[in-house]
Amino acid sequence: MAAGEPSESAEKGTTTGEGEPAALSLRRNPAYRVFLVIQALSALGDSFSYVAIPLLVLHSTGSVVQMGIVTGLTGVASIVTGVFAGVIADRFDRRRLLMISDGARCLLYALIPLVWLFATPIWLVCTIVPVVGVFSMLFQVTYVTVVPAIVAPDQIARANGHLFATFAVAGVAGPALAGFVAAAAGPAAAIGIDSVTFAVSAIGVLFVRIRTTVCVDADRAGRGAVRREFLAGARFLWAHPVLRPLTVLLSLLTFLTYGMTDLVIYLLKHDLGHRDSTVGYVLAAGTVGTFIASAVVARVRARMGFGASWIAAFALAGVAVACMGLSRSVPVIAVLMTVNVLCTGVAGISSMSLRQEVTPSRLLGRVTATFWTIHSALGPLGAAAATAAAAGFGVTPVFVGVGVAVLCIALAGTATGIAQSSPERPLGSAA
Repeated sequence: MAAGEPSESAEKGTTTGEGEPAALSLRRNPAYRVFLVIQALSALGDSFSYVAIPLLVLHSTGSVVQMGIVTGLTGVASIVTGVFAGVIADRFDRRRLLMISDGARCLLYALIPLVWLFATPIWLVCTIVPVVGVFSMLFQVTYVTVVPAIVAPDQIARANGHLFATFAVAGVAGPALAGFVAAAAGPAAAIGIDSVTFAVSAIGVLFVRIRTTVCVDADRAGRGAVRREFLAGARFLWAHPVLRPLTVLLSLLTFLTYGMTDLVIYLLKHDLGHRDSTVGYVLAAGTVGTFIASAVVARVRARMGFGASWIAAFALAGVAVACMGLSRSVPVIAVLMTVNVLCTGVAGISSMSLRQEVTPSRLLGRVTATFWTIHSALGPLGAAAATAAAAGFGVTPVFVGVGVAVLCIALAGTATGIAQSSPERPLGSAA
C-alpha cells in the first residue's frame, strides 16, 4: 500500500485488527466533507482579496509603492502572529479558533466597502489588512492541526491532497471573479463579496466535529511558557539537517518573491495598459499551476526524489520570472505565471509534506508556526524593496534580477542537505 493512502478496512468502514471501529472513509466522513467546503470558501475569500486589495490601493493612489507598503504590513502582521499562533492552536478549542478567525475577517473586510460608499481613506486599508493578516495566520496554523483531528492517521496525506486541489480550484475562480467584479463595480465591491465568503465559512464550522487533542505542554503555564514552546519548534528546525537549510533558503526566496503579485499587477496595468479584468485572467491562469502541482507532486517526488524535485522546481520558477519581465504579450505572461506557480507549488507541497513526515505530532503546530514565521520574516522587506525598485528603475529589470537570484538560490541547495533524495526515511523512522 502506498504511503498516505487509506487502508482497505478504513475504506470499507470495518474494524481494525484490534477490534476497534475503523475510521470512516473520507467520502463518508461528514466532518471532513464540511471541512473541505469550509476550506474552499476561505480559500475563495483569500483569492478575492489577493486581487482586490492591490487593485483598490492602485485605484486609490496610483502608486506601486503604496501597494508594496500594504503587502509589507500584512506580512509583518503575519510574522508577529506566527510567534504565538502555534501555541494558541495547541492550547485552545480549535473549532472556536476557526470560527473566530473567519468571523473576524468577515467583519473587517465588510468595513472597507461600507466606508468606500462615502470616502476613500487609504489609511483604513493600511489598518484593516494587517489585522486580517493576523487572523489569516491563526486560521492557517489551526487548519494544519485540525486535519489529523478529523481524519484517520493513514488518511492525512490523501486529505491534504484534496485540500490542495480545493485551494487550486478556489485560486483559479477567485482571481478571475475578483477581476470581473472589480472591472464592473470596483475593487471595494469585490472585497464586500470576500467578506460574505468568510461569513458562510464561519457558520459552516459549527457543523464540523473535531476530536479533542491536548498538547502535552499545554498545562505548562507561567512566565516564559510561550517563549519556551515557540523555541521548541525552532530547536527542532535547527537540529534537522534538511529543514535547517530549507528554512534558510526559503527565507531568501520569500524575500525575493513576496511582492511578485504587486509587480505582475503593475506590469499589466502600468506598463502594458490593460484593464482589471486582464489582471484577473492572468492571475487566474497562474493559479492553474497550483491545481496542476497538487495533481503531479506525488509522482514527481517519487520519481525524482525530494532534493531534485525541490531544486529543479525553484530553478525553473526563477527562469519563468525572468522571462516574465522580458515579455510584452499577455498570453505569454499568463503561461509564465502558470509555470512559476506550478513550480513553486511542487516545491511548497513537497516541503510541507516533509515537515509532516519528520515532525512528531506533538510538535507539529509549533514547528509549522515557527517555520512560517522564520521563512516569512524577510517577506515584507522584499515586497517594499521590489516595488520601490520597480518605481525607480522599471519593472522589467526587477523581474530579471529576481528571476536570476531565485535560480542561483535554488542551485545553492545542491550543496546542502536539501539535495538528499529521501530525507524523510531515517529521521521519520526515528520520530
